[in-house]
Amino acid sequence: MFMKFSLCLSACLFYFQLVCDAIDFKPKGIDHNPAMKTITLSTPDSKLAIMIDYARGCVIKKLDLNGKNKLAHSGAYTGFRTQQETFSSANPQHKVRVTENADGITVSNIHFGNTDLGVDEKWDFRLEDNSIVWEITRTYDQDTQIEELSLPKWNFSNLSTWKGGIFDNGGMVWCKYLKQENDTYGVHTGGVTFWNEHSPDALRIGCNVVAGQKLAAKYSHGENGTFAVTQSVSEKPLQQRYHLSRFVAQKADVFAPVEVKKGTVSITLALKYVDYLKEYSRGELPGIDAEAVRELMNTTGRYGVVDNNIVGANGWLTNWKCLHEPFFAQIGMALNDSNYVKNMSATLDQERDQAMLPNGRVLSRWHNVSGDEIPGTYNTETGYYEAKWGYTVDSQTGYVINTGEQFALNGDIGWLRGHQTSCEKALDWLIKRDSNQNGIFEMMNNGLGEQTASDWLDIVWASFENAFVNAQLYEALIRWSACERTLGNPQKADYYAGVGKKLKEAFNKPVEEGGFWLPAKKQYVYWRDRDGSVHGDNLVTPVNFAAIAFGICDDPERIAFILDQIEERSEAEKLFHWPLCFDSFKREEVSDGNWPFPKYENGDIFPTWGYLGVRAYAKYDKDLALKYIRNILKQYKKDGLSSQRYSRATQLGLGDDILAGICTSITALYRDIYGLRPEWNRMGLEPNMVASLNGAKFPYILRGTTYQVELRVDDYQLSSEGFSVRGNESFGAMKTKNTLRFYPHNREEVMMDIEELAGQRIDLVVDLWKEDVISWRITSPGEYKITLKGLPRGAAYELWMDDQVQYVQSSEEGLLSLNRICKSTTRLVLKKGV
Repeated sequence: MFMKFSLCLSACLFYFQLVCDAIDFKPKGIDHNPAMKTITLSTPDSKLAIMIDYARGCVIKKLDLNGKNKLAHSGAYTGFRTQQETFSSANPQHKVRVTENADGITVSNIHFGNTDLGVDEKWDFRLEDNSIVWEITRTYDQDTQIEELSLPKWNFSNLSTWKGGIFDNGGMVWCKYLKQENDTYGVHTGGVTFWNEHSPDALRIGCNVVAGQKLAAKYSHGENGTFAVTQSVSEKPLQQRYHLSRFVAQKADVFAPVEVKKGTVSITLALKYVDYLKEYSRGELPGIDAEAVRELMNTTGRYGVVDNNIVGANGWLTNWKCLHEPFFAQIGMALNDSNYVKNMSATLDQERDQAMLPNGRVLSRWHNVSGDEIPGTYNTETGYYEAKWGYTVDSQTGYVINTGEQFALNGDIGWLRGHQTSCEKALDWLIKRDSNQNGIFEMMNNGLGEQTASDWLDIVWASFENAFVNAQLYEALIRWSACERTLGNPQKADYYAGVGKKLKEAFNKPVEEGGFWLPAKKQYVYWRDRDGSVHGDNLVTPVNFAAIAFGICDDPERIAFILDQIEERSEAEKLFHWPLCFDSFKREEVSDGNWPFPKYENGDIFPTWGYLGVRAYAKYDKDLALKYIRNILKQYKKDGLSSQRYSRATQLGLGDDILAGICTSITALYRDIYGLRPEWNRMGLEPNMVASLNGAKFPYILRGTTYQVELRVDDYQLSSEGFSVRGNESFGAMKTKNTLRFYPHNREEVMMDIEELAGQRIDLVVDLWKEDVISWRITSPGEYKITLKGLPRGAAYELWMDDQVQYVQSSEEGLLSLNRICKSTTRLVLKKGV
């Protein structure tokens, strides 16, 4: 009887086990080996796997990306450091527990520390799509101060494991610049994507914390040549240990000691394989080295992001940001990274709040330590100050230009309104500086004898009436005038436009009449001292380029004189890019560091101002503009463009300081050749295409909408989900719900709204848009209501729809509406005054 019962029970248990095995309660992709004390998690796409070893601690020993382990032997673990000791999950005080569950697997009872501070951690792992999610929950047993915390610390094999990491604040770490052991860069963000330029295999680590807790991360040259990445979460933002330094040489402890509170903190890490070549693809760019564009923008272009709220160009190695540079928002336009855009908006907020004096003066620089400032101007808490070389007044114009261009990217009217008063103050501060009432605005220095600077060329003694600053002021005035109009202030818009008009007239007068045009040399001079003496007739390129690029010079003959001689002289020397000046300044016009010519700002090549040259040439000679864009890309392939400047004599890189502005010739490729013009209320295209670039095709993301851009000479297409627009001239477009709004020539004076009443797709081709005739086709079937806005009031038109004609008239508000059912492609032609 008992034997029969035992046999029956054994059979039941056997079949129960079979059923359990068939059901398999363990999540797929998670393999727990209790005997070996390892846990392996693999994503469904087999691109990413990690192996946790809890035999003698708790460490991620392997991180396989497409089958290749990226970690050093020490792996990844959590921990903290006091002044006396270091504690980590690699050496816990108790045996850890492993619990399998339906969603994943949990490792708990990870305890380390001492009587001064004990830490208990729980690690939860799960698979979500093709990501491995690692949630770390840490409990502190008391309040205390520690030197450093790791949540977690990743030890990658070596510095060449990755070329670098792209941060979720738009910046990056460039591994090759962590040259010496313990060189460390610390930032106040956690998410990062590590990549190598020739491989698709990239690793993304996403970071999330609960509301109120703060992220930080540091990137170090670790022991034995490893690349150490330490992430952390705290209740308050980590402070810098050494002044305001984000990068420190040969010191791993970049962050100050941190106060921890009794209780719990947590961080959630999402590990994911990313196809770098696909995710960061620049699309199809015939005639352009798209790989070089991608790498230049992801390295040099991002390098200027020092930290959250500090987006600049000098970058994190030297802990510097110059506010007297007007191209940071433009870099964001070309990067096309929403994280950079968000950080740039926050940067301008901080500069408004911390770098602007009550009278409207914008301090010119940020630095981690004092020593570069006019005595008494450095703020040890914020890092903003006036440069010791002189009051660089282009910080006024740089702030306004960047704000206007940033608004085009973020599209946030509330944000712009928050900068209205500060932009007006910045402009008005400079507008007030016209003591002789001649329409040209003056610097804070008067002449050569003071040996001080007034703009970006900070060891050239430009003073009093400075053409470079005034050309930038013209751009700032015109851009801000448009912003005032958008904010509903037509009177202020007209005022700033009027100031710009007067400035333009004065600027273009011959030097004998108080302007900057020098007929004898057919160029604009650089500056005029208060005593009336004129300086800088040595063909200073940023001065002359700025005059053309910003539109203060629109005389075709003058443009030809300037650009032809610049190209003739560049070609004669076989220069790959434009120098700051072609002939020497006079000895007394520059500091000792600029002598003998060509040297430094007296004749060397500074590609930072390349976008002005490309913009100047783009409407005059597109092929020449393209020549210098290609030259920059070739130079990047040679040396990475990680230099401050290039020698005029050897054309080799010079200077310890890397300038992110070197990428601006490529930002000009997007703005002035491909013609990308993001606007606050639309996406615009104003291309200057050449035949060798035909077939350019790439995505562009603006405020969450992905547009497909396709370009050929006189044939431009912009499409997105629900619409496409094609035309042979510049245009802008935006679709909201059922309505596509078309902006001819990408201007706002006239608009056409096309509403598809059933909410179907809208495909539009505009063949002609002139004042007296408009011709367009709707190629998608549907029932449409078409409204034209901004037409002359009460104007008579002949309207052709296919072969049918009717006579219509615009309203007193300049509106004209019509309805049409389109079963196939329908052509409409509107002729005025027939």
